[in-house]
Amino acid sequence: MAVLPMAEYDCLVAAAESADDLRVYDEAKRRLTSGGDEAIPSEYAKRLIAGESPIRVWREYRGMSGRNLAGLAGVSAAFLSQLETGAREGKAGPMRRIAKALGVALSDLILE
Repeated sequence: MAVLPMAEYDCLVAAAESADDLRVYDEAKRRLTSGGDEAIPSEYAKRLIAGESPIRVWREYRGMSGRNLAGLAGVSAAFLSQLETGAREGKAGPMRRIAKALGVALSDLILE
């Protein structure tokens, strides 16, 4: 057991939190430089955070039309539109193909 003034304890806690933040930052930077993650402009990130359809956001970020993405993913444009509007939920196979066509991980297309 150690006894120390509260101000010193608060400084130690703040330093530990800063060290943890630095570890998280360093890991994110490592993933970016190794190609494991991708930085996207804030306007697209904000749309994803707001809950907009990840398929639509990534498609627009990639500069793709709905028809183009549908063709690359082997789904109909109507089905893709229904996924983007939330009218339908995608099954694993089509969602994997859409993710591959967009160049993102399947988990990037799933809202939680």
